[in-house]
Amino acid sequence: MFPRLFRKHKKETNALATLDKLTEALEELEKKEKVFLKKASAEVEKAKKFINSKNKSAAVQCLKKKKLYEQQVSQLGNFQLRIHDQMIMLESANATTETVSALRTGAKAIGKLQKNMSIKDVDKTMDEINELQENMKMINESLQHPTGALLDIDDDELEAELLDLEGTELEEQLLQPATPAATTPVVPLPSERQPTWPAPKKDKAEEDEIAALTAEMAL
Repeated sequence: MFPRLFRKHKKETNALATLDKLTEALEELEKKEKVFLKKASAEVEKAKKFINSKNKSAAVQCLKKKKLYEQQVSQLGNFQLRIHDQMIMLESANATTETVSALRTGAKAIGKLQKNMSIKDVDKTMDEINELQENMKMINESLQHPTGALLDIDDDELEAELLDLEGTELEEQLLQPATPAATTPVVPLPSERQPTWPAPKKDKAEEDEIAALTAEMAL
């Protein structure tokens, strides 16, 4: 494990070191490019002065030097492009290497996991799961069915018992004593004045007999 990590770290270090060198070279080329551009600009200013002083040959020499400096600038630009190209390729190669290394590590891990199981083990596990599911389905269906005691009850017996209860209830209602209807007192009309006669006095025994007959008639 440690040697592998050391190799990986070494590769990364080499890639980073190379990128650092390329970056330093690129910065150096940029500095030189600026120097040549400055020199080319200076030659142009000299040529202008020589033209003003009617020194044509000296002005031509200045323009030739300017062309040489511009050629150097162009060459340095090509060098910079090459270095940029190298940096891009190196970064891409480094990313590719890391990706391949990660894929290789993942493939090894998958291989180790697959060694611990086989298609037979998977099929056996799935059969066990299916069997458990089927048993649970049967249990649920069994719980939904009524018990044996409820299955032995006859619907005709229940209907006969219900009719018997209805007949008993009707008989009890018929045997209950009737409630006597309330009598409305007769109120004499105001236009007819009834003579007031003293009520005859009744004997105690007669009143008891009348009350007994009234009770019997109510029954």
